[in-house]
This record gives sequence, structure tokens and C-alpha cells, in this order.
Amino acid sequence: MTTATARAASAAAPKPEVTLSSDEARRLALRAQGMLGAPDRRGGVRGLLRHLGAVQLDTISVLARSHELVPYARLGAVGRPAVEAAYWTGTHAFEYWSHAACVLPIEEWPHFAFRRRAYRNRPHWSHELPDGAYETVIKRLREEGPLTATELGGAKNGGPWWDWSATKVAAERALMYGEVVCVERRGWKRVYDLAERAVPDGLLHDDLDDAECLRRLVRLAGRSLGVGTRADLADYHRLKGEQVDAVIAGSGLVPVAVAGWDQPAWADPDALATEPRGRHRTTLLSPFDSLIWDRARTERIFGFAHRLEAYVPRAERVHGYFAMPLLAGGGLLGRVDPAREGKTLVARQVSLTTAKAVRPMAQALAEAAEWVGCEAVRVERVDPPGLAAALTSALAAATG
Repeated sequence: MTTATARAASAAAPKPEVTLSSDEARRLALRAQGMLGAPDRRGGVRGLLRHLGAVQLDTISVLARSHELVPYARLGAVGRPAVEAAYWTGTHAFEYWSHAACVLPIEEWPHFAFRRRAYRNRPHWSHELPDGAYETVIKRLREEGPLTATELGGAKNGGPWWDWSATKVAAERALMYGEVVCVERRGWKRVYDLAERAVPDGLLHDDLDDAECLRRLVRLAGRSLGVGTRADLADYHRLKGEQVDAVIAGSGLVPVAVAGWDQPAWADPDALATEPRGRHRTTLLSPFDSLIWDRARTERIFGFAHRLEAYVPRAERVHGYFAMPLLAGGGLLGRVDPAREGKTLVARQVSLTTAKAVRPMAQALAEAAEWVGCEAVRVERVDPPGLAAALTSALAAATG
């Protein structure tokens, strides 16, 4: 946000009636994200998805893929097949562009009508489609049922990964337009089906105008965040700040002031109604977890600077390829760059902010190893080195 934009947003925000301390804001955020208090195990992964509103997908798989790590962090050792089944069995979820490529609860299908309309009205790809390619994809899906791009005729032309075939371009364009839905990931390939089959009749419509779509998404973002700035609310489903401005007054969110935050904020009124209490989760977080996927918000709430270094040249990495932050006691106390070698979980680099992080890190490593079927944990490097012996000892106790 530019300085001028920030001033404009601040001037437009109503005077808050509630002031929160930074600690209160942090606890609201943790509870909203399912990291504080007893998890709702009855709702399972599907209930969690509805609660979070979006679970980001990513190709990287170290311990597991990110969309598996998100429910693990909140619900514990959920079976990985059960996670996949919860997302993809029946008409419970769909994949679409939200914060990024995300699994979304099916109830949110109508809310993304504004984005589908935008894609239809302003095609954003330079890919040219041969005459009839789009219609052929739709016809085959209608006649044959769900298919991958490979099954439809091939996803690539033989060049780099982005060198898509006309079939793949047509399928992705139909996905963006809402005529087609990704109903499953099979070997990480999207499985496409017609929206008319995959989305329940009561939801399969674009009746909501843009303003109503945005109002609902901002309200849901506020509920999933607990408390957030204009930028936080916009980032959750990748809206524009101006779109948030246009609907925030009718969203039902409550203006608040947060100590130490230099921007106006809004909170979920239901979250403000009860004090956040309960047990804090101790767990490793995917870098794509919605608790921390916004770097600026993560640093503002937790005082923890985090950056995914997977796309940083190896020589320039500080904490490792897929450093997973450690959440313990309501704070981010360190991170670990994990790998797997057979039945061994390898902590290639463990970075700890304090000696108090040793036991929680050992616990988190032991639990993660058990979840993915590893029988041992090996630590290769600890920063600071003076905590290496204590971590080794704590790991022996946690895995013994």
C-alpha cells in the first residue's frame, strides 16, 4: 500500500469503538485460525475447510503437501487419505483462484461469480486457441465424465512446463470461466468435470452482483482472520484494496484499533464477544498456511520475519528450502527445514529464537515424523549451535 493510499484508507475508516492490545489481537487471530482452543474434531477436515474458507494448494511436497499440512497443524494426525477424501469426495469443495490456487468450500461457489465474470469479460491469457478446441473439451467432458488434461488429449506441447497444449489451455480457460470445475487432484493433475454436474443446483448460479460477492468475501475473510487491516482483508482472497473499501461498511465487521498497528483494523464481532481461551497448538506450519501466508501480517502479529526460500538460489538461503515455522505457546519460536530419507525425518536445519523453543521443537518433530510414517529423526544443523545438545536430548525423550 502506498503512503497516499494508506492515508486515504485511514481517513475513510470510522472511528473504532474497541481498542485491542497486540496480545489480544494475536489471540483473536490464533483462535480464528483454529490454533487456540479445542479443535472441532466432529467437523473434521470439511468443517475446518468451511472455518478457514480457503486452503492453499502448492506443488512442493516435503513432509506432505501443504493442503495436508494445514489440517494436520490444527487437528493432529489426520490420515492423509482421509484429508484427500474430505476435500474431493462428493460435492463438498472445489478448486479455484482465491488467495492462490485453493481448495474452497462448495458454499463459496456463488461468491466467486465476480471473478468468473471478470475472466469471461477480460480474457487474461495470450494463448490462442484453435477453432473448436474449447467446444471439444466441453463436449468430451459432457460425454465421458471427469477427465485430466492428459486424458483429454495431452497437457503439454513438449516444451517447458508452461508450454501448454490447446487442450490444456481450453480446460483451464473453462475452469476460470466457471463452466468446468476441478473435482479432484489425481497424481497432482487436475481432474475436470462440468460445473453443472459438480456443483449442487442450489449453488450453481452467478446471481450475486459484484458488490454482494465482495461483501461476503470480506466478511468471511474477517471471520477467518479474527482481526485484520484493510490489506489483510484484501489479501485473504486476493481482492483489491478499493474493492474492500467499497463494501467494508456493509460487511458486518467492527472497526477496532490495535496497539502497535499503524493502520485501521476490523474484527469479527462474534470473535470479540468471547475471550479467546484454551490450549495453544504446538506444531510445524506449512509456509502456505493461512495463519502465516501474508508476510507483513505475520511480522506484525508475531514479530517473526518469514520468507519461503524454495525459489531463492541455494547459496542465498538463510533457513532452508522449505523452512516450516514452529508454532508453540501462541508464538513463532523457530523453524526447521525438513526432508525425508526412507523412514527417517531429517531436520536439515533447525533455527531457534530462544532456548524455550527446544522442547516444543522436539515435540513437533517427533509428532510430524510419526504422522508421515518415519521411525527416526536426525538433526543435521542447529542455529544457534549451543542448543544442539539440548535439542538432541529432548528429541530422544520425545521419540523414546
